[in-house]
Amino acid sequence: MDYGDSVQKVLLRKIQKAEQDLVQLKLDYCRFIFGLSHRSKVIVDGVTYLIRSVDVDSMIRNEDGSFGKPDVAGIPESSGDESDVQGLGNGWELVKTD
Repeated sequence: MDYGDSVQKVLLRKIQKAEQDLVQLKLDYCRFIFGLSHRSKVIVDGVTYLIRSVDVDSMIRNEDGSFGKPDVAGIPESSGDESDVQGLGNGWELVKTD
């Protein structure tokens, strides 16, 4: 193995680590800023959904440096059928639990 190959491998590992860290930071942002977690409920068009996934890659950076709401996917609360996952976009509102 020559020097170029070893440098490439080191840089690829660092890039992969940075990408993983960025995804985790965006998930933390979603949890603390938007209140999203794996047990969250959101309302879309009057229907309550249980969150099953959050697409952090869909988060748009705003002019002020903050991020917009991510696209989410979930199942209708009344369904309970895990195969009924639907893409909900970013037009959701978090159900507040007090």
